[in-house]
Amino acid sequence: MRPSLLTASAALAAALAACGPAPAQPQAGAPVESRPANAPEQKPAFVGQTRAPGLNSNTVGQYATLASGLSHPWGMAFLPSGDILLTERAGRLRIFGKDGKLSPAVEGLPAVFAQGQGGLLGVALDPAYAQNGLVYWAYAEADGGVNGTAVARGKLITGPTPKLENVQVLWRQAPKMDSALHFGGRLVFAKDGALFITTGERSILEGRVQAQHLDATLGKVVRINADGSIPKDNPFVGKAGAKPEIWSLGHRNLQAAALDPSGRLWTVEHGARGGDELNHPEAGKNYGWAAITYGEEYSGKPIGDGLTAKDGMEQPVYYWDPVIAPSGMAFYESDLFPALKHSLLIGSLREKHVDRLVLKDGKVVGEERLFTDIGGRVRDVAVGPDGAIYVLTDEEDGKLIKVTPKG
Repeated sequence: MRPSLLTASAALAAALAACGPAPAQPQAGAPVESRPANAPEQKPAFVGQTRAPGLNSNTVGQYATLASGLSHPWGMAFLPSGDILLTERAGRLRIFGKDGKLSPAVEGLPAVFAQGQGGLLGVALDPAYAQNGLVYWAYAEADGGVNGTAVARGKLITGPTPKLENVQVLWRQAPKMDSALHFGGRLVFAKDGALFITTGERSILEGRVQAQHLDATLGKVVRINADGSIPKDNPFVGKAGAKPEIWSLGHRNLQAAALDPSGRLWTVEHGARGGDELNHPEAGKNYGWAAITYGEEYSGKPIGDGLTAKDGMEQPVYYWDPVIAPSGMAFYESDLFPALKHSLLIGSLREKHVDRLVLKDGKVVGEERLFTDIGGRVRDVAVGPDGAIYVLTDEEDGKLIKVTPKG
């Protein structure tokens, strides 16, 4: 059942109180989104679920392009050395060195299906990387006339000709589909050492329906151990007909994932025309796609029965209509941008900015659009060890951009 709606005046008062006197949360104003919704007849389940009060932190970024000429860069990870691992969707893993140079493609990757939205996707370091040198990556993998998301790991050997050794494929999405869309592909290590994998439901109708099926890993958050085995405390372990690696279900295309400071997983997924969602996926819960969702089909028709709520299915913490096309996210807990501390930063492909959300008690209480002049589709956003914000722009001439405070 939906929570009761508050009055507009109570909502504004609650939002202003939530924003409080903290310097990172200035006075709230009108929502940053002023365009009409694609599905204006749909109403949020609770106040603040969409079009949260707008914030203005007066943050201005200074942009330094560290690397350019990248072919649709997708993910990044910071090495202890200060170098940065970068993935290019075309199938190349590169190292941007602290000396300012970009390495040749790292050798040893398995074959990558680089068509449509498929390719080399997210990348993450083993929690014990300093001891074992292990790197994990998500990628699209072909198998005859079908394809799907896979995750592999290998030991990174740096140097003039970097390479991966002892490569192992740890996990494969099932079933595979004949589609070049919706691969998901973000990787996040939990504090307990388990690896979260985000997937997509492949967009086509026969894939979409499987987001609700427990015998398939399409449209799911998956949780495995670092060696590819299944954690014994996963919610569907031992359930007949269910894939034991499933953590949560009912997702569309998850291209953003991060842990908050307390170690909880948050994700953002793409909607259709409207319905981009921020969620906090919990074990065994169903996040609704495509039985419930906000927004509409690209054709303008309702999605399924046009429902936005149903018993047994979770509401998104926040949704956007129109969409921002979110990809990549990070919680900002550094001191370089004091006005952004304790904020959630999300890349926007469609609107070419970094979206800032402020959360309080698990709900969004304010939104701001940052770095709107960055000049590219923001595919990934990360916070470096130096507190700077690093952005990848998803273009044929993609860039790695370091953002520091201007002035």
